[in-house]
Amino acid sequence: MEDQSKDRVDYGSHSNQPWERETLERLVFATLEEQRRQRRWGIFFKFSFVSLILFGFYHFGGLFQHEVDNSAPHTALVDIDGEIDSEGSGSASAVIPALDRAFSESGAVAVILRINSPGGSPVQAGMINDEIVRLRSQYPDKKLYVVVDEMCASGGYYIAAAADKIFVNKASVVGSIGVLMDGFGFTGLMNKVGVERRLMTAGENKGLMDPYSPMSDKQKAYSQAMLNEIHQQFIDVVRKGRGQRLKETPETFSGLFWVGSKAVDMGLADGFGTVDSVARDVIKAEDIVDYTQKEDLPERVLKKFGASVGSAAISAMLKPSKLTLH
Repeated sequence: MEDQSKDRVDYGSHSNQPWERETLERLVFATLEEQRRQRRWGIFFKFSFVSLILFGFYHFGGLFQHEVDNSAPHTALVDIDGEIDSEGSGSASAVIPALDRAFSESGAVAVILRINSPGGSPVQAGMINDEIVRLRSQYPDKKLYVVVDEMCASGGYYIAAAADKIFVNKASVVGSIGVLMDGFGFTGLMNKVGVERRLMTAGENKGLMDPYSPMSDKQKAYSQAMLNEIHQQFIDVVRKGRGQRLKETPETFSGLFWVGSKAVDMGLADGFGTVDSVARDVIKAEDIVDYTQKEDLPERVLKKFGASVGSAAISAMLKPSKLTLH
């Protein structure tokens, strides 16, 4: 009798175990599915909320904006803040339209170009410089003054040289009239670790500046000649823009940079001033209207959410050696 009782107890425990496991599994899977559903709805509502905001600013933002009366006398302001490159506030595509609007506005008494830049692309700087020269010729009664913030070096100064006058702070960094081409060479390291570079080209110089291949003396001489040519273009622009005000020394075009007070002594700048003081004391139009081309709100929101982080990182990694006015 005892053995039968034990058999019944063991049999009952084995029969209940699958049922309990199955029930627990159903509960766990149901809980997980509910969590997934909540996450999906959460993402949907967040996306819908952002979309509604962007839609509202695109279609209804104009209802809440007041038109600025630019017909009254004022000082036009355009900002360049950061590297002179094909993107951003220092690109020709951003600066030139802003300058065109500022010069063409009847109420703009004069234009201030505020620069805070370490330099950058000689192409972008040259395009902006050429446009300033053109606009000054087209609007001879409308002056353009550069006001330097922290720094106006290299490509930034290339642009500033086209101005009627340049105003700085005593501690601003000004100058660096030179050209550089930077990159890395890994051939020595590759030889040490036994790595062979296999580069095939059609054209003996197609691999010029490839960081994994050595440079021949002929290639070095060619690159240096190109840098010298661009440097001479830079020198010509400064001499033409500054004229008799420039007090040349052997170091003027050496790539060195100076503080604002020294730049004034050297004729690289004309005096000290800020945007407000130049508008008030030089232009005699204290009201300032900003013509700088700004990023629109949707673009700022997308960048805030990191939409462009991936492409920017990939672009940075794949960029080749770059020629810059730094």
